[in-house]
This record gives sequence, C-alpha cells and structure tokens, in this order.
Amino acid sequence: MNLLKRKTPATLPVRVLQFGEGNFLRAFVDWMLHEMNKQGKFQGLAQLIQPLPVGMAEPINAQDGLYTLILRGIADGKVVEKREVIESVKGCLNPYENWNAVVECAVSDDLRFVFSNTTEAGIEYKPEPYAPGRCPTTYPAKLTSLVFERWKAFRGDPAKGLVVIPCELIDRNGATLKQCMKQYAADWKLPEEFSSWLESACLFVNTLVDRIVAGYPRGEAEKIEAELGYRDRLLDCGEIFHLFVIEGPESILRELPFTECGLNVIVTDNQAPYRTRKVRFLNGAHTANVPAAILGGLTLVDEMMEDPVFGQMIRKAIYDEIFHTVDLPEKEKKEFADSVVERFRNPFAHHRLLSISLNSVSKWKVRVLPSLLDYVRIRGELPQVLAFSLAALLRFYRIEMDGEGKAYGSYRGIRYPVSDSPEVLAFFAEHAERTGKEAVVRALGKTDFWGMDLNTIPGLAELVAKDLERIDGDGIRDAVEAIL
Repeated sequence: MNLLKRKTPATLPVRVLQFGEGNFLRAFVDWMLHEMNKQGKFQGLAQLIQPLPVGMAEPINAQDGLYTLILRGIADGKVVEKREVIESVKGCLNPYENWNAVVECAVSDDLRFVFSNTTEAGIEYKPEPYAPGRCPTTYPAKLTSLVFERWKAFRGDPAKGLVVIPCELIDRNGATLKQCMKQYAADWKLPEEFSSWLESACLFVNTLVDRIVAGYPRGEAEKIEAELGYRDRLLDCGEIFHLFVIEGPESILRELPFTECGLNVIVTDNQAPYRTRKVRFLNGAHTANVPAAILGGLTLVDEMMEDPVFGQMIRKAIYDEIFHTVDLPEKEKKEFADSVVERFRNPFAHHRLLSISLNSVSKWKVRVLPSLLDYVRIRGELPQVLAFSLAALLRFYRIEMDGEGKAYGSYRGIRYPVSDSPEVLAFFAEHAERTGKEAVVRALGKTDFWGMDLNTIPGLAELVAKDLERIDGDGIRDAVEAIL
C-alpha cells in the first residue's frame, strides 16, 4: 500500500494554535479549516499541541499531519458517506518534551487563533508556580505562560492579541478560561500591563459544538484502507451533521469565513437558547435513556433506537416531555427533535451506550433535571420517562468495587463497568445492599450530587421507588412498557 501523501504543499502559515489532537477536533475544527482553505478563504494551518504527556503527537507527525476523515450518516432518509484527506494540520508538538517549540509558535507573527478541546476537566484552575522554560500542568496555565511570552515578544502591541475559541463542553467556556488565566497572571505577579492587554487585545468567545465523532473505525480499518489504497493510523469517523455556535461579535466571520464557506456556524450575542436546545434534546435524551438500555442488554445508540420498547421510550422522552420544556418556536423545536432522532439512528456512529454512561450522576443533574423541573412547573405533574430515568440510574449504580478500585454493576446476568467520581462511587457502593423507598430517599437527598434535595419535588421519591421496584421485580423491559 502507498503511504498517505499531501496533495498540496504545506507552505501555508500557521495561523492556529490548537490544544487537543483527538478525534473530535480533527473531525470538527480542522475539517472546517480544511474546507475554508479549499475555497481559498482562510489560507492557514493549525499547529496541534498535545495537552497531556501521553498522546497522538508521534503518529500525527509520522503522517505529516495528514489523515482521512470519513463523514457518514442518514440525511433525508438516505445513507450518505464522504471520504476526504484533511490537509489543514501542520503537525503536533508534545509540550512536555519540546516547550521551546511551542513558545516559538506562540510568538509567531502569523498566529491569530487558539482552539482547544482538553475535555470538560481541562479548563480548570489549580495553583501552580510560574516556571519559564517549562511546560505548566493545566491548560489555562499553559496558555497564560504562552500568551505572556507573546506579549513580551511584541512589546504589548494591541494588534498582536489572539482570538481564543475553546470547544470544551462546559457552559461559558471562553469566559471560564479567561478567568483562570487572569488568576494565574495574578498568582504569578505578571505585570499589570499584561493583564490589561489580555483583557483588551485578546478576544475570548463562548462556544457550543455539536457533532458526534466515533473516531478510529477499529472493526473496519483494514477494509477501509484496502479501499483507499494506503495505510492511515489516524482514520477518523464522524456524522454528517455539524453545528458550531459562537457567542461573540459578528466581525469574527470576517477573519474566519465559516458561513461564507457553507459551514453550519452561528455567531450570536446569546448562545443560551442553542445550548438549552442541545443539552435537553440531544444530551438529555441520551442520559435519560442510556442506563435503562444498558440494563436491557443493549450496546449501541442506534440499536436502542430500533428496539421496539427502548426506542419508544426515548421518543416519548423527546416529543412528549422534553419538548414542552424548551422555550423556542414549535417549528424550530420539532425540526431539531426530528434531527436528533435521525442522528441517533445513524448506523455508522457506533456510539456505545457505556461511553455515554460515564459520569451519569452529574450528567443527569445538568441534562435531565432542568427538564423534569420545568415540566412539573409547566404541566403540574411529573414526567413519566424522566422520572423513570432516575429509577433506572439508581439501579444502574447499584455497584460493587473490585480489588483495583474499579466499580461494576450487575443486572440479571449483565455485568457492566460504572465510571464516575470517587465520591459518587463510594456512596453507591456503600449503600448497594439497601433497597426500597428508604434507599431512594437517601439517594435523592444527596444535595451535593443533584444541587438540591430531590425529595422536595412532590411525589418524585414515591414514583422513583415504585419504578425501581418494577425494575427489580418485573424486569427492565416490562418496567419500561408500564410507563409507555
């Protein structure tokens, strides 16, 4: 087989510093940069930075930053697949081994944008000393150190500020990142002029990203490579759908002509409605239904959607319950809800239910609880599926810890791993033997889990206890059928 080769010379300037080299950014941001370059409207490359000591720098550099992106899914009821070599990546640096090279990139005259996806835990503040010449630990500390080097190199020139566009899935990601950086500047006693420049010359925007990315197609890689005619250790697979919401000035589209190039990017002064829509319909539907589907022996999202019982459950959650809690025009809600169902049915996504189940307690609090509370407020009654989802969650978290400190649950012959914070796992492992309403009340009363005492929601504890009894007695499938 021939090796993957670049069709166009890598002579474009590096205009983007990108923290994160994983599947998502390569199928989202780097794909968008590639699209804009193809149309001659951006003319820049991304220098990737590996955020952790262990990562993808070696295989990325071995392939000269090139990789094949496969986008596939169902559009208007038809199967669609696109394959393309992405040429927008210059390469990847490991900052723990070559910090000076990262600094050199940060002070480049061509650099203008910073993108990142360092996971939800990546944008955090942890006190650490300022150590010039050495790679800091947290992402905000790394960026603070690099931006300070840039400020020094250009002597505070306001024209040399950066546009910082984080893609981490936390609310107000840009504002949070900026606040962390200001804290490091204060801790490190950096000049006041630098902090002022950071505030006035650099633009931090909040974002919302949306594309399901399956990543490397392990089961199909050999077949795909045979069809392509070359080896590619960085094959990346994602869905056709994409949405990028940027809360910032319209002027950003002059420098990043996303919409001009036909990309589904929205620049707005308020991303809240878009975030609510996505978090409740897409993420909320996942979190509300996945634990039950796992207990039912299912493995993938599309399998859940085609199941006659669990598929009906998720549609009832979306159209009969969550739908009423989103304050947007009916037509817009219906179109988005329909698109979510179509995306969940994508047989190419290979989206594993167990992957979605990670940290389900905090996810249920953010993604499902607001819909449940609004439904009660609007309709004056409890939503059957969303309440049931809490019962399924509690049953899913009936766990035991093994000798290595890993948590496992079991249900009618099905054994599955459970991943969450140490505090959450410790609580459920300690109370695994307790069942009945008393156990439900105790779990619902964990205000540090839910942000409130769920027992204060009229009738919820009783309904959850009843649903949990059905799950244990009749089986998960019969218990779901009882609420449909």
